[in-house]
Amino acid sequence: MDSIQYIERQSKKIRKEEVPSNKTLKWLYNSNSGKVSLHFMFKRKMLSAFVGRYMSSPLSKKRIGRFIKQYNIDLTHYKKEAFSDYKNFNDFFFREIRPDKRPLGEEIVSPADGKVLAFNKVSDSSLFFVKGSEFTLNEFIRDKHIASKYANGSMVIIRLAPTDYHRFHFPANGTVSESKKIKGRYFSVSPLALKKSLEIFCQNKREYSILNTRSAGDILISEIGATMVGSIIQTYKAGDKVEKGSEKGYFAFGGSTVVLLFEEGKVAIDNDLIENTRKGYETTVKMGENIARSISE
Repeated sequence: MDSIQYIERQSKKIRKEEVPSNKTLKWLYNSNSGKVSLHFMFKRKMLSAFVGRYMSSPLSKKRIGRFIKQYNIDLTHYKKEAFSDYKNFNDFFFREIRPDKRPLGEEIVSPADGKVLAFNKVSDSSLFFVKGSEFTLNEFIRDKHIASKYANGSMVIIRLAPTDYHRFHFPANGTVSESKKIKGRYFSVSPLALKKSLEIFCQNKREYSILNTRSAGDILISEIGATMVGSIIQTYKAGDKVEKGSEKGYFAFGGSTVVLLFEEGKVAIDNDLIENTRKGYETTVKMGENIARSISE
């Protein structure tokens, strides 16, 4: 894959994504020397922790202006509109958005800004990714009982690029469980990496919780860390009744992913997301956009 192409949802046009460190990712995942380096350094917690500390230090503040200019980020969408108001790069990275910039749809909504892959059945993911990139719910969740509950259900993968808004929210009203942490590595979740192996999701550091809803069943929400992600921070309280669109948490620096799992027969994912995925494309979404609807009685 020489570039990352995706479909812009509103215009339905194919766009090309500008990826930070794109050349580095190609080297890491496509060359023998890169794969060795990936194994011994880039997936290690030490490197991500070091970068995370730097991004939370005042020294990183100088990076903010260059990043905003390079990726044309409109700060008027956020609560702090001047880059000088941010203490460090991480403070900017998980910046808070203005609620009026993310209106909520009437159905099940995207929990984050990003690019979506959608599958009517979890097993359909094998059609998108290359053969040999094994992905099983048992390995991903590490709980056979919970995995069996979603085995025949549907899945939505929302990939957050470093340029995206990095807070994540609840896709529906409901009551939420505690977040279960699963230790893991720090592989990149760029399509350049995922095309090689979807198993990355079963190897990276991740957390998941279950949102119990009245009309859409129990929605499993998983946040996945990646290369240079310092932390996954949950800001909700377990057992709380939460409203659609309310904040669940945020990622510190790095690319990240949110995965939604739905029980069989509970929801219908929006057709454009399914069709674009079948054609091999991700689709842009914003937090609060409709991505699915309930079909349960």
